[in-house]
Amino acid sequence: MKGTNLGEFEELVLLTVAALVNDAYSVAICDELSDHTGRSVKLGVVHAVLNRLEEKGLVKSELGEATKARGGKRKRFYELTMQGKTALLNAKSMRDQLWARIPALAWKNV
Repeated sequence: MKGTNLGEFEELVLLTVAALVNDAYSVAICDELSDHTGRSVKLGVVHAVLNRLEEKGLVKSELGEATKARGGKRKRFYELTMQGKTALLNAKSMRDQLWARIPALAWKNV
C-alpha cells in the first residue's frame, strides 16, 4: 500500500464515497461534491483522484450491471477499504486535536 497521507480533495472524495454508501460512482461523487462544496468539480479530476485512492489501497471498485439507460455501459462503483476508513478516522482525529488546541480567546472577535 502506498502512503495514506490525504490531500484536501482526496479527503473530500473519500468522505463522499463513504456518504454515498452503495451509490458511489464517479458522476454521483462529482455531483455530491459540487452540491456540498459549492465548487465546480470536474469529472476527470474525480476519476484521477479515485484512481490514486485505489492505488493507495483506500478505496476499491467493481463494475455494476449494464443498463439500457446507459446504453449497455456499466458503472464503476467505489467503496472504502479498511485502510480508507482508518485514513479518514486518523484525519478527523488530527483535525479535532488541532481544533482543541486553539484557545477560546482566538475566536472572541469572530
